[in-house]
Amino acid sequence: MYEWFISRRYLKAKHRNGFISLISLISVAGITVGVIALIVVLSVYSGFTDGLRDQILGINSHIIVQQVGGSIPDYRKVREQILDADNVVAATPYLYAQTLLSGASGGTGVVLRGIDPETAETVIKLPTQMTVGNIRNLVQDETARIPPIILGKNLAQDLQVEVGDRVRLISPSGPLTPTGVIPKIKTCLVIGIFESGMFEYDSTLAYMSIANVQAFLGSGDIVHGIEVRIKDRELNRADQVADSLITRLGPGFIGKDWMSMNQNLFAAFKLEKIGMFICLALIILVAALNIISALVMVVMEKGRDIAILMSMGATSTSIMRIFFFQGAVIALAGTTLGVFGGLGLCEILSRYQFIELPSNVYPMTTLPIKVLPLDVAIVAVSSIIITLTATLYPSWKAAQVRPAEVLS
Repeated sequence: MYEWFISRRYLKAKHRNGFISLISLISVAGITVGVIALIVVLSVYSGFTDGLRDQILGINSHIIVQQVGGSIPDYRKVREQILDADNVVAATPYLYAQTLLSGASGGTGVVLRGIDPETAETVIKLPTQMTVGNIRNLVQDETARIPPIILGKNLAQDLQVEVGDRVRLISPSGPLTPTGVIPKIKTCLVIGIFESGMFEYDSTLAYMSIANVQAFLGSGDIVHGIEVRIKDRELNRADQVADSLITRLGPGFIGKDWMSMNQNLFAAFKLEKIGMFICLALIILVAALNIISALVMVVMEKGRDIAILMSMGATSTSIMRIFFFQGAVIALAGTTLGVFGGLGLCEILSRYQFIELPSNVYPMTTLPIKVLPLDVAIVAVSSIIITLTATLYPSWKAAQVRPAEVLS
């Protein structure tokens, strides 16, 4: 193709106006920077989303099954029915209460969760999050009077307590007497500290065994729900698995999957990711405008060459191809450099993790990076489409040159 041959000659040739070559280099640099920025930002957002999901699923289960009315009296039977369902890996009952906890430096409100240590470790990731102690120590010895409790790292720091210290649980509900309601107070022994990586959980959450929470609340042998873990490959179909569980259990039960319980949070991340893609794509658009400027100036400079080619029999389509190929080389060069540069920068950020984040603001301590092939493909294709579209006008302008007027 002689069009490609001439296009390469125009790219390599020294222009009378060196400013044209400078604009071409700026165009390549602009496309490269835009593609790098897009790949890195989208990878960070994907890393944040996955990291946040893992943190949430470390404390919470994939599905929560509850009964209308707020409690499940025959929870052992319900748990066995759930375990017999398809795609279910494990299930554990839980009890939930909001109460006050006081230590050496005062008191604070906490979320008290009663768990079964033997079955909970197969559903939630609390055992791997323990910095001190073991959740199996929540099983109280019959001779022990003081029930054991596990606290979040930040909660323990706020109360200035460590493993082996005692704290007091205070429930605002208690027996009614002529002088008013007397709150229930229970002394507990701190036997473990966990760190989930999420400040909201580490500063407000405490764990005890179900039996001890039932005794503290005086609720009897009931639980508030059953946490279910499903197969990892079904994680994105948790809503469908939850529906099948409710159908199996019958009327009176409700199921909540991890996606529906956190849909606002993940919807916000998705919207921000789309917004950042649009904003950063403008960098590529600016570079594409530079391509238009460079090619228009080349067309003006090479007017006589175009006229000679057309007088020798070159068609308008051939002239368009010459300048389209020239713009395409700039577009592909910038996109290719940008893709490799973006992937390289993501690899550096992921391997060395030198950007630290405050743990009380973000759910992770270092900048998370996760490169999705689909994101990279979308960025590359978008960049090529934008930049190739920018070459259409200069190419069309070149094809409109009239040899008789230029050569006269």
